[in-house]
Amino acid sequence: HVQLVESGGGSVQAGGSLRLACTAPRYIYNDYCMGWFRQAPGKEREGVAITDGGGSASYADSVKGRFTISRDNTKNTIYLQMNSLQPEDTALYYCAADSRLCVVPQRCSGPYCDGRLVGLWGQGTQVTVS
Repeated sequence: HVQLVESGGGSVQAGGSLRLACTAPRYIYNDYCMGWFRQAPGKEREGVAITDGGGSASYADSVKGRFTISRDNTKNTIYLQMNSLQPEDTALYYCAADSRLCVVPQRCSGPYCDGRLVGLWGQGTQVTVS
């Protein structure tokens, strides 16, 4: 059973910062695109940021300039640095990995994005901004 292990969620006041981390098995980290999604209560899951491992990153318009995705190849870990957090950023944040989804998708419904099942999902970590 392949696991993506997330950490770093929590509660913060508006304007504050948090950093999420997601660690994957090496063979996933090396060969898959990895990224972050979020789902707020009553809303569809949405892509936040995705990195292809080759230095390219894709962001949702709502987080551009505030969030940064990065990778640490020594730890098989991706990070999401979230600055200038706002109440509308409150959501359950999921780490995901997929061999083909390497840019933020246009639409997600549960674990499906742009009409296909995303390969791997973490359990989610809650981010609350008040």
